[in-house]
Amino acid sequence: MGSKCNLDCTYCYYLEKEQLYPAAENFRMKPAVLEKYVRDYIAAQPGPIVTFAWQGGEPTLAGLDFFQRAVELQKAHAGGRKIENAFQTNGTLLDDAWAEFFARENFLVGISIDGPAALHDTYRVDKGGRASFDRVMAGLTLLKKHGVEFNTLTTVHRRNATAPLEVYRFLRSVGSGYIQFIPIVERNAAADSTDGLWLAPPPEADDSDGLDQQVTEWTVRPIDYGNFLCRIFDEWVQRDVGKVFVQHFDAALANWVGQPAGVCIFSQDCGRGLAIEQNGDLYSCDHY
Repeated sequence: MGSKCNLDCTYCYYLEKEQLYPAAENFRMKPAVLEKYVRDYIAAQPGPIVTFAWQGGEPTLAGLDFFQRAVELQKAHAGGRKIENAFQTNGTLLDDAWAEFFARENFLVGISIDGPAALHDTYRVDKGGRASFDRVMAGLTLLKKHGVEFNTLTTVHRRNATAPLEVYRFLRSVGSGYIQFIPIVERNAAADSTDGLWLAPPPEADDSDGLDQQVTEWTVRPIDYGNFLCRIFDEWVQRDVGKVFVQHFDAALANWVGQPAGVCIFSQDCGRGLAIEQNGDLYSCDHY
């Protein structure tokens, strides 16, 4: 669905990407593009396991029938390989039909949630500015009801960065066994742009305007982010090793023992996280 989403999270850098595509674009990947993607992606993989990662925007907006067809195509083109699916969602549109499908097809579902209600609802609101926490938790409850494997993705921003243990203990309490943290760091453009995009790209080497760009008010402060990870690590290492997996800690350990980090920003080489848009455009990273 490209950048289409039913939420309007304050810090979302991706929503404005809708302006990069024609106004007439309906943003739902067309059947021919889907089939070509599935076929070519499987054929391009070097190993016996092929993992598809479905993201958005909000991928549930494509409809359950879209993903039922995607699974049919995967099975048709698998060629003896094992197919795995990961699905990142805000959880607000999930129902029993979605959860039954995820359970039946063994999808790993990532739920985007920023902590307990007061912290989550600071920035994660819908198009009407209404809180989304209760709807996210309802979706998570359905996943648990149907035995769907899930993990959580939490952005670390100006508000929740100062409450690390509150966030971590909440995620642990809802049953998240694998936790991802993403720091929110966004820069405003120095002046109005002609393309309507207000977030600043990385400055060029000779771009003096880059000196005038400021981070957004929800950007996490460096000291807060460091304290956030350190406080959580101190609790995790004392009681949760082997029971709760925190992506940053796993990556640090992997680097320490000479193994691949498993996270692009901690890897020696960049560019393996390809992102295909709903119309077939291909990027070396979703941030590009």
